[in-house]
Amino acid sequence: MTAWMPSDALGRRILCGAEYATVRYVGSVPPTAGVWLGVEWDDPQRGKHDGTYEGTQYFKCRHPKGGSFIRPNKANFGVDFLTALKGRYGLDDEQDIQRGAGNAFVFGKKTVEFVGLDSVAEQQRQVRLNQLVDISVRECAVSHAGQKEEISRTCANIRHINLSKNLISSWETVTAIASQVQNLETLNISENKMKFPHTSTSSVSSVFSKLNVLALNQTEITWTEVLLCAPEWPALEELYLTSNNITVMERPDNVLQTLKVLDLSDNQLLDGNQLHLIAHLPRLEQLILRNTGISSIYFPDAGFGYKTKMFPSLRHLAVQDNKISQWSSINELDKLPSLRSLQCHNNPFMDTEKNPETLRQLIIAKISQLEVLNKSEILPAERRGAELDYRKIFGNDWLAAGGNWNPEENKPSEEFLAAHPRYPLLCLKYGAPEEGELKGQQPLTLKNQLLTLTIRCPEKPERKPVEKKLPESMTVQRVKGLLYRLLKIPSSELKLSYKSSKLEGKEVALDNDLKPLQFYSIENGDCVLVRW
Repeated sequence: MTAWMPSDALGRRILCGAEYATVRYVGSVPPTAGVWLGVEWDDPQRGKHDGTYEGTQYFKCRHPKGGSFIRPNKANFGVDFLTALKGRYGLDDEQDIQRGAGNAFVFGKKTVEFVGLDSVAEQQRQVRLNQLVDISVRECAVSHAGQKEEISRTCANIRHINLSKNLISSWETVTAIASQVQNLETLNISENKMKFPHTSTSSVSSVFSKLNVLALNQTEITWTEVLLCAPEWPALEELYLTSNNITVMERPDNVLQTLKVLDLSDNQLLDGNQLHLIAHLPRLEQLILRNTGISSIYFPDAGFGYKTKMFPSLRHLAVQDNKISQWSSINELDKLPSLRSLQCHNNPFMDTEKNPETLRQLIIAKISQLEVLNKSEILPAERRGAELDYRKIFGNDWLAAGGNWNPEENKPSEEFLAAHPRYPLLCLKYGAPEEGELKGQQPLTLKNQLLTLTIRCPEKPERKPVEKKLPESMTVQRVKGLLYRLLKIPSSELKLSYKSSKLEGKEVALDNDLKPLQFYSIENGDCVLVRW
């Protein structure tokens, strides 16, 4: 543990024992004498107050009990990169060779002195350090780069660095280390709470010109800061940003265009519409959105049966541990032109079907090009069986909605096609289900997600109320499309709201075209009001 205190101690990351903290105050704390450090602990249970002592606020903490005062000699401000590297790989001066006093070695009863042994040991150290390509100094208390050019002179061949969970306080420190590694390809600086640039620079550094993989998990970086730093990463292919409280996103214009993998897990994104902002990254192949709070997925640029222009290269999508409650989001995934692999377990929509085998079949049948579901390969025979069963299970609904074996009379309703957009294609592929196949079919929970609603035009009494069965997953935009066919009024002119017996005297506006009816808590028997 170091007993010295750097001149730029304020804002620095420290270790005190095994606990990590950030220095928020340096100075006196009357009536005691001497210098104190006011620190904010990573673990707030370690603290005692919020930076206020005896009525005076010396610093601020996020947690009311997250702060403490400690003496400087209790704080470990860390070591430079090379010191940590030598210590981790047993290449420091003390560990090179065990010897007696000076350069003398004892053989039996004889003492033999070797001249120039220190220089030989140093040369051996340099050779070994120069051979390192993939290094990890995780949890080695690295806080700064050290002497200028020392890393490049000593470790010229490093390509992959794990700097996670150290005492790095700023992106400048990361740049200072990386600037001495000419061929840096992989960099993990996760679990370092650090400051990032808040403004863009006029010139773009070439320090990270060869960087392919970057992990910034648990660094408290914001999406705005990601975009400000991104011009420095012209060749980046994989970016990991988990657990950073990223909530608001902006479209990445002219940056991150080489990205193939993006992990935003454990960030509470506001809604699925934020995905549209990253939907035009041309090379993105894998998107990981585990536990992001997403409740729906929608691609408004494409109708059912067509492919979206969004996420043109996306092959692997992970949305497990989210709040997706409607099968309409699964229908939407069939619009992705390149999707081959999906992870979606632990979402509410999966609770609508208790049999896990049937659940898997439904997902397979709804997404035509899927090859892997929840890490399990979909074989051709399984796909065929799933699609045939789907066609049979919902055959009676198809007939009831206007489907017919006669192609000229086959006109299933808009509501049915919204709930089962692939059904017509399955009939083309395998033929329409025969009457004998449909006898004795039991309804699935999925089929019961229809709302019986009364549609009324309060300002046009000459128009009689109409009763309609609509999927609760149907978006307001699609309801307007249905009403256009009924009323012959352009959907852009329609304003929708609804009344419920549970909300006496209140009228709720359906003011977001992209939201499903379920978002507004509409229930059976409610009345949709249409104005224009």
